[in-house]
Amino acid sequence: MAEANSYAALTKAFSGLGVDENLFISTLGKWNRHQRESYRVSTPGFFREDKRQFQRWDDQHILQLRQEFLRLKDAVVLYTMHPWERDARLFKEALLLQVPKHDVLIEIACTRSSEDLLGARKAYHSLFEHSIEEDIAFHIRSPERKLLVALVSSYRYEGPRVNDDLAKSEAKIFVNAIKNANKKKLIDEDEEIVRILSTRSKLHLKAIYSHYKEITGNFLDEDLECDLTLKQVVQCLSIPKAYFSKILIASLRLDVDESAKDSVTRVIVSRADDDDMKQIKEEFQSKYGTTLAEKIAEVANGSYKDFLLTIIAKSD
Repeated sequence: MAEANSYAALTKAFSGLGVDENLFISTLGKWNRHQRESYRVSTPGFFREDKRQFQRWDDQHILQLRQEFLRLKDAVVLYTMHPWERDARLFKEALLLQVPKHDVLIEIACTRSSEDLLGARKAYHSLFEHSIEEDIAFHIRSPERKLLVALVSSYRYEGPRVNDDLAKSEAKIFVNAIKNANKKKLIDEDEEIVRILSTRSKLHLKAIYSHYKEITGNFLDEDLECDLTLKQVVQCLSIPKAYFSKILIASLRLDVDESAKDSVTRVIVSRADDDDMKQIKEEFQSKYGTTLAEKIAEVANGSYKDFLLTIIAKSD
C-alpha cells in the first residue's frame, strides 16, 4: 500500500504545471533499481513496453517534462525583467509563432497605460532593431493586422473626462455594425469600429460598453462571438479583470495544451505589480467560487507553485 501511494505521489509530481522537486529527492532518489523498474511497469501513461522487452519513456512525455522543469526558470526570468522589456519580449514571442498569438498582442496593447505601452515599444526598438508596428505588419497578413497595428500605436487620453453623448452615439455605431455584419468580421467591414477601439480612452470605451447594454440588453463582447479578435479587444479595454480571470480558469487545468499553460505564467507575472492582481483575484473568486490561490495549489507543483502563490499573495 505504501508503495502504491509513493507511485501515485510520484506520478502527480510528474504531472500538471511545474514539477515537485522535493518529492523527486525524498522518494525517487531513494529508490533502488528494482523499485524504479516496478514504477515503470505500473505507469503505462509515462512508459511503454518496447519490442525488445524493456519499459521506455514515451518521447512526447519527455518533451513535456523538459518544459515543466523549465517553467519555474521562465517565470523567474520574466518576473525579474523590467516591465517594458518583458512586454517587448512577449510581443516578439507571440509574433514568431507559426500562428501569431493575437491575444498576447491585444492584452499588452489594451491593458497597459499609454506610458507603459510607449515604453514597451521603445524596448522593442532596443532589443530587436525593428518597430513592433512593422513586425506586426510583416508577420500578420490577416484582416486583423490593421486593428493590431492601430492598437499598439495608440497613446490614449487617460484623464477623467468622458463625453457621454458621444459615447452613446458610438455605442449605436456598434449596434448598427453588428446588426448589419451578417456574420462577416467587422474588422473587414467597418473602419469606424477600428478607429473607436484604437483611439478612445478606456473610460470612454467603458461608457460605450455600458450604453450598448442599455440599448440592446446584451453585453457588447457577447455579441461579438463571431469575431474573436474584436471580442478580446473589447474585453481587455472594458472588463480586463473578467478577461484575465477567464484566461486563468481555462488554463489552470491538467488537460490543457502548452500554450494554455504558458498563459498562467504570463498573466500572473505580468499583472503582479499593478492593482490588476487584486481585482483579478476578487473577480476569480466571485465568478468561480474558489480562490485563485486554491486553484493554483490544486494544479501546480513544487517550486513553481510556491513562486506563483508568493507573487499573488503580495496583493492581499
